[in-house]
Order: sequence, then structure tokens, then C-alpha cells
Amino acid sequence: MRQGGYDIVIVGGAVMGASIAYWITRTCPGAAVLVVERDPTFARASTALSVASIRSHFSNPVNVEISRFGYEFVRDFARMVPNAGVGDLGLKENGYLFLTGTAEGAATLEELAAMQRSLGASTQVLDAADLAHRFPWMNLEGIMAGSFGPTGEGWFDNMGLLTGLRTAARAQGAIFTTDTVVGLERDGDRVVAAQLQQAGRVEAAAFVNAAGTRAAEVLRWLGEDLPVEPRKRTVFVIDAPNARHPDAPLLIDPAGFYLRPSHDQWITATVPAEDGPCAADDFDPDHAQFDDIIWPRLFARAPGFDAVKVLRFWVGHYAYNTLDQNAILGRHPAFQNLYLANGFSGHGLQQAPAVGRGIAELILSGAWQTLDLSPLGVERILARRPFAERAIV
Repeated sequence: MRQGGYDIVIVGGAVMGASIAYWITRTCPGAAVLVVERDPTFARASTALSVASIRSHFSNPVNVEISRFGYEFVRDFARMVPNAGVGDLGLKENGYLFLTGTAEGAATLEELAAMQRSLGASTQVLDAADLAHRFPWMNLEGIMAGSFGPTGEGWFDNMGLLTGLRTAARAQGAIFTTDTVVGLERDGDRVVAAQLQQAGRVEAAAFVNAAGTRAAEVLRWLGEDLPVEPRKRTVFVIDAPNARHPDAPLLIDPAGFYLRPSHDQWITATVPAEDGPCAADDFDPDHAQFDDIIWPRLFARAPGFDAVKVLRFWVGHYAYNTLDQNAILGRHPAFQNLYLANGFSGHGLQQAPAVGRGIAELILSGAWQTLDLSPLGVERILARRPFAERAIV
């Protein structure tokens, strides 16, 4: 610990904050890192309520590279983080399948698949006949092509990743405290202290905003804006006795829903037509989304979903970047010692391993090292210059 404070204070202790703490204490043993988390049960954290998927299907190379490392990290977690106290993260490598019904869409899939393969992904584009052969349970009327990742994509144990990173970071010296950050104190172009609800004023040499859906609130304490807001997603777990396809990929349907198997059941959700911000404490589900929106489209895609029962549902929040739905990473130009890891728009869990490593490298060395994450830098946000990602789910 530095005299009178910490080296680094991280605001938010879910998967992003835990990953940053892990990589800092792994890279710099002895660093005094304090992670402040308001709810250690993570009952309403995006991490805990995620569908816990990982994919290479992105339109920006930097996002593909981030998730390629994330896949390797998740796949080999016990070897890469031996002090995590967690073994296999249960990676189910079923792949993703993006469908399109237009020639323009098929051409885009081909273009993106070539880029993804150049970065190590296994993406292949299948025409309608190939899709029918591989996925005979689907009705492919109106579909021209599909982009499929047969390896390197799937889903995994989200809480296993979080628990393992926290355990490993703590074993390496990070301190995790249950408290609420209620303010940041600045002196010119430096943040000098965090005000904690219970512990009071805490000084540090550097601060990290990993506050998820509350990231904009953290910046407002310093008189700055951040285009990140909570957006609500209702996720349904359904039983369909006439549709048992446990090896199915995660389907992204152009009709506007996604679907993936979960043992003998299925997980599905849609993006509301009127998708806007919600209150940070609004976790009321939109029950009607399944009957009114998802089920008719799902049945049209796969006749085996004629008999369906909703078993349970939950609401999770996206920390939604309203400018371009991409992560906001790096040092804030207005401050010498404030770093952001915000605005992941539903991709934070899969991006946490690479982003945690990147932020740690940036803090400790002053530059991006293993991956150049500068396209996701804060500067584009301040300039209102979108860095758009076309593959948003």
C-alpha cells in the first residue's frame, strides 16, 4: 500500500473490475489494489444475469481479437489461472449462426468471415442448401445464407469466471471491499480520492471506472459525460418437447430474436421495438415479449416449437453505449490517472479477459501492449466519432 492510500482503486467488482484487479496484481506483484463492490452477491449485476456467450462474429477486427483471446482464456482457464480455485468453466462449443435473407447480407457475411478467419476464427458461410443439410430442423424459407462458427464460439459458466478471477486476484494481494463509492474528488487534471459510503475518503494514485450500468454516474461526479445507460433485456427459458437439439448453435435470426439450447431446454430473447434507457433498479420482466414477439417468429423458423412452455425468465441490463455500442476503454483525456472500462453493450463478459489485461498494461506501462485497443479509446466518445460495430445482438 502507498503511504496514505492505494496504488489503484477500482470502482465496480463484477467481472470487469475483477479481471483488471487480477491482471494488475499478476503483472505487478505487490501493487496495492482496492476493488469496491456495492453488492457482493451480484444479484443484479450484468455479469450474473448474462447469457454467458462468446463469439468471433464481430465486424471490427479489434473485437474479434478481444474475443479470440477471451475464448482461449475461458477454454484453458484452469491452466491460465491456476490459483483461481475453479477448474473447467464448462465451455459448450456449439458455435454461433447468423442468418440473412438478402444477397447484400450474404455478401457482408462473406466479407466478415474472411476477416474473422484471418484472425484465427473458424467462420464459414453456408448457403441455403448447406444450412438445410446441417440444420434440418429449421425452416429456411427466405434465408439465403448463414455465417457459422463451428469452433471457438459458444457459452460457458459466467459465475465461475467471476469467482475464479476474484479468488486469483485476492490470492495475489488485491483487496475486495463491500462498500459503495458515492463520489470522486478531483484536483485539476487528477482524481485524488474516492468517497466511500462506509469507509470514507480513500486516496489512490490511479482510479478505474468499471461500474457497469452506473458508469455515467461515476463520470458525472467529475463533471464529465459518458453515453452509457442501462437497457433492459428479458430472457426466457423455455421447454419445447418437439425440439430437442442440444448441439444447436446460438442462432441469431433476422426476424429479431436469438435462441440457444440449454441442456434439454432453450434460452431466447429479443430486442424490444422501443429500446431505450431504464432505471438502474428496474428489473421488472416484459412477459408479453415471448407470446407476442418471440414465439410466432420462432415457430416460423422451426416447426418443432409448436408446443412451448415458459419455465422461467429473468431481466438483465446492458451497459449500453448509445454512440456506437462498442466498449469505451482507456485513460480519460481530461485526467492523468482515470481509466475507463465501460459501455460494453452486452459483450462485457466475453471481453473481460482481454480488456482486463489491456487496462492493466495501460496503467502499468502507459501504453497498450498485447492488443492495440486504441480504436475503442475514450477520444472517439469525446469527439462524437462513432466506431460502429455491425454485429450487435
